[in-house]
Amino acid sequence: MLRGFAVLLSLLFLGIVAAVAVIGGVFWHYGRSLPDYRQLADYQPPVTTRLYAGDGRLMTEYAVEKRVFVPIDAIPRRILDAFLSAEDKNFYQHQGLDPTGLIRAIAVNARNMGSDRRPVGASTITQQVAKNFLLTNEVSIERKIKEAILALRIEQSFSKDHILELYLNEIYLGFGSYGVASAALNYFNKSLDQLTVAEAAYLAAVPKAPNNYHPVRKHDAAVERRNWVVDRMLENGYISVADADAARNEPLQVRERDETEYVHGGEFFSEEVRRQVVAGYGEASLYKGGLTVRTTLDPTYQGYAEKALQKGLIEYDRRHGWRGPVATMGDLSSWKAMLGSIAAPKGTPERWGLAVVLKTGKDASIGFVNGSTATIPYEHLKWARPHLPDQRTGAEPKSAADVLKAGDVVLVSDTGKPGQYALEQMPDVDGAMVAMDPHTGRVLAMAGGFSAERSEFNRATQALRQPGSSFKPFVYLAALDSGFTPSTLVMDAPFVYDQGPGLPPWKPKNYSGDYLGPTTLRVGIEKSRNLMTARLAQAIGMNRVAQMAELFGIDKNFPRFLAASLGAGETTVMRMSTAYSMLANGGRRITPTLIDRIQDRTGKTVYKHDARQCEACNNTFWTGQGMPEIPDSREQILDPRSIYQIVHIMEGVVQYGTATRLKVLNVPMAGKTGTTNDSVDTWFMGFTPDLVVGVFVGFDEPRSLGRKETGTSTALPVFQAFMTDALKGKPVRPFAVPRGIQFIRVDHRTGRIAQAGDSDVVYEAFKVGNTAGFTPSPVIDGSAPIDGALGTDGSGDIMTEEDGLGPADVYRDPAGNTAAPAPNPFATGLSQPPAATPSATPQAGGLY
Repeated sequence: MLRGFAVLLSLLFLGIVAAVAVIGGVFWHYGRSLPDYRQLADYQPPVTTRLYAGDGRLMTEYAVEKRVFVPIDAIPRRILDAFLSAEDKNFYQHQGLDPTGLIRAIAVNARNMGSDRRPVGASTITQQVAKNFLLTNEVSIERKIKEAILALRIEQSFSKDHILELYLNEIYLGFGSYGVASAALNYFNKSLDQLTVAEAAYLAAVPKAPNNYHPVRKHDAAVERRNWVVDRMLENGYISVADADAARNEPLQVRERDETEYVHGGEFFSEEVRRQVVAGYGEASLYKGGLTVRTTLDPTYQGYAEKALQKGLIEYDRRHGWRGPVATMGDLSSWKAMLGSIAAPKGTPERWGLAVVLKTGKDASIGFVNGSTATIPYEHLKWARPHLPDQRTGAEPKSAADVLKAGDVVLVSDTGKPGQYALEQMPDVDGAMVAMDPHTGRVLAMAGGFSAERSEFNRATQALRQPGSSFKPFVYLAALDSGFTPSTLVMDAPFVYDQGPGLPPWKPKNYSGDYLGPTTLRVGIEKSRNLMTARLAQAIGMNRVAQMAELFGIDKNFPRFLAASLGAGETTVMRMSTAYSMLANGGRRITPTLIDRIQDRTGKTVYKHDARQCEACNNTFWTGQGMPEIPDSREQILDPRSIYQIVHIMEGVVQYGTATRLKVLNVPMAGKTGTTNDSVDTWFMGFTPDLVVGVFVGFDEPRSLGRKETGTSTALPVFQAFMTDALKGKPVRPFAVPRGIQFIRVDHRTGRIAQAGDSDVVYEAFKVGNTAGFTPSPVIDGSAPIDGALGTDGSGDIMTEEDGLGPADVYRDPAGNTAAPAPNPFATGLSQPPAATPSATPQAGGLY
């Protein structure tokens, strides 16, 4: 017996050794090719990136998995207890594998064999972390072995809390919910700390099979599974008997998540921000990085911009006639069903809908997909003249029958009168608009076209178009900075330019076809005279003009040919808006931006547009000297006096020139229209001291907008509509006048010093030391270039401090008639300009 017992012990020992060897061999074999579990030390789950408008409202979200990461310290104890009870009650005792749990699972499953009960699993939370993060969901013994090996290694390397944090933030819980925080919102519209015992138990019940415990489709099974978790929580001592009874009796009710208040519109803006974030940080950071992007968008301005641009494009399109119905039905016997199968054109405004014409006469009878009928009165379709080639139109229709026929499927909008609708048409033309803060470069609104749904192409940032006459101010600015004055005379007469051997001579023309003879720079801009501009560019040289365009960022490689002075180069609405912003702010360089700040998932700021340093701004209290002074680090790119002169002249565009319809706004405003050859591209660039707006209108495939269409008729109405809304109820300060500018009363037409009895007089802005009295040459006629800078004393510099107006900032009233130092930058009531003038007595004349 002893020998038999010894043999038995020996065999048992050998069996144990063999088993250990086999297990060791298995662990060694499968452990060689396991993924690196140490990556879990720096786990960063995919988290939603959110874009916010300037007022803090949510614009849009980007995510692969919509998840809210919650640190373990912030997860309520009730949630932890529920998941530990449901998934791994011995989690804080075992080392990754739970032999007790395994034996219990085998026993329970054997006892339940043949029943309908769900088999009990034996995987620990650590094993689930290993599977979810490092392995696949493949059902196989090999995967379970790898899972066990990784679980042991993970337990040796990380704390229990870290493992549990990984698990609760990674698991999928149905309803598009990744992690417990997202699930609490999606199922119960609550944060984690607001969940009841029953709700926490339900969340802990679903990880194994979310679809099997759907709270609506499989309600009874979901309640049973929830109550099982409640029983486990009671058994483990996490809740009282009263809490358990209340939880089991609580109805399982899904509460729809509150609708997030998104900013409506701004799709072009959001897409541009998305592209910039991807370019700067990569797609992984955008879709998984949990970035918080605070944009510059002003939702109110954005709404105004989209409304104004759509309205302007529709008005232009109507002027050029009716292009036909969306579709046509040959048989009206089942018109309701057929109408339901027809989709509205992409980008159709929400306030429009499809209707089918049932009968025509003076008016048109129409039907809708719901079977109701209505009328399009003649007055709401008489705009629909026949569309002819070259953007011309035919005769005005006499009745609806001249435009429509039975079976036509058309777009209509509600007129506000019962049963009456207006005929609509999706515009064929498109355009863009940008509104910008000229002091910071913050883009407040951007509309890249009629609709992003129709076309994602952003015409504000991606379309290279000719700026036409909207470029002219930079030609005149180059002249002013070279010493010319606003009263310099340039010949407005026929002009022929020899372009060189083999090329035909260039013969530009004025849009109006007339000639004014010797004309001041001011009138040249106000009336947008092409011939004057070409002569002026020839006089100062195209190199100087190109340098100005490049300095202001209009075109980094501006063409040096003379026609480019009339806007024959290419640029974008964003670039032009930025250039005009640097006019509005007095010549300070700005960089346009759609993003104020970007923070990473931890809240650390990784990008900030405003890079100014102000240590005192971070103080808890401001004492002593009061509010800290923030430095102005913007580069001064040009003489602010030259800048002011061209701005002052462009105010005349509104008061006397091609934009006089803006006078009704009655605020300090400057701007310039732009129209290219054959009216292919039309622009209006306008600004107040604190808001710059650029508008472009044109076809995506460039062609003429029509013989009589100009920036004044197409782009200017869009600008006006936006500004009417944007400036309503807001004070607008006059443009600041820099030191070294003096105002002299001159005859508006000739530029000479005003005489008694003159009726058309303006206060003109002259640099101190460079007044209307300087006449070194005859009228500029383009016969020869002018070299060097012009100036009364040879430099054009301020001669003495007393020669200036005094304060650094001087303000002028909106009409431009008076000026005076104004201590309040928002003052509007101003006195006459100071009597002090330069020591040199101004002389009449001044023909250049």
